[in-house]
Amino acid sequence: MTTRFDQGPWAAAGVQTVEPGVHRVPLPLPNDGLHAVNVYLLEGLTDDGGIVMIDGGWAIPEARKALEEAMAAIGRDLGDLSHILVTHIHRDHYTQAVELRRLLGSRVYLGAGERPGLEMLHRLRSDEPAGSLETLRRAGATELADHIQTMDHDGYDASVWEAPDRWLGAETLRFGDSELQVVPTPGHTKGHVVFLDEQRGLLFSGDHVLPHITPSIGFELADPGGRPLAAYLDSLRLMTRYADARLLPAHGPVADSAHTRVAELLAHHDDRLAHSLSALGDHTLDAHAVARKLGWTRREVPFGELSAFNQMLAVNETAAHLDVLVLRGLAAVAFVDGVNQYTRVR
Repeated sequence: MTTRFDQGPWAAAGVQTVEPGVHRVPLPLPNDGLHAVNVYLLEGLTDDGGIVMIDGGWAIPEARKALEEAMAAIGRDLGDLSHILVTHIHRDHYTQAVELRRLLGSRVYLGAGERPGLEMLHRLRSDEPAGSLETLRRAGATELADHIQTMDHDGYDASVWEAPDRWLGAETLRFGDSELQVVPTPGHTKGHVVFLDEQRGLLFSGDHVLPHITPSIGFELADPGGRPLAAYLDSLRLMTRYADARLLPAHGPVADSAHTRVAELLAHHDDRLAHSLSALGDHTLDAHAVARKLGWTRREVPFGELSAFNQMLAVNETAAHLDVLVLRGLAAVAFVDGVNQYTRVR
């Protein structure tokens, strides 16, 4: 049954029609605090009547079943999926796209900035986030990194990590008379892209702009390098150079204004930068030490109460904020015995 997007919890199973020809389908995630990932089914774009899907979901049987039921609800079947446009490389967005290509022959598109991470994954033959673990070690959290490295990462399955049919840059995809603009938005990952339908005023934002939560920064398979938060903030500001659009995110409900949420996210990171600087105080500290002094999530959960995985995200996000403070001249950093040590600049 097709329902409107504003009826019931956003992660509830079913097809929720955003507007004619645009359907949001929440697909389940296994043991994940995000509950679901939205994929979007776009009708009427291709000359052959195929459906363009944005993001693919996690390659688990429950997600495949939910997608099959959603397609049936709009009078279609899986065989109608002609193109799958993926916002970024993370498992909950990419792996089912690869499986569907193998099953159906759909074409899979992915941002070119994800290529190094995918290539590193194949070299290491491991699903562990090697880049994020290295960031942890530079942040003074070697013990945490070692612990996460020993955790079960579901095993490496090369079949769900195949390369896409096409690597995307900043370009416009044309489907018949319709266009989707590909906008690279590095930050959450190096190769994250969003898809903008300017004609209909729709922004398919992946994890770049989320309505209720802030995305992790620099959660990479390869070395994040550079300053991922600085890149993310620049990518947020880039969204305001386009006309405002409805926000169609990967996690959470559809929202009326992407610009409104971008402003909230920028303000949030200004606040976190101020808190990070305050936590640094007059001491010389690594990012792990600073993270332990901060509260996390909207409930200000103490660092010690977070799971190991979320501690990793917290430390790496703190390192990203400290690096921006360095960029802005508010802190200095020295690399000592393999660890970045930060000091407030007076």
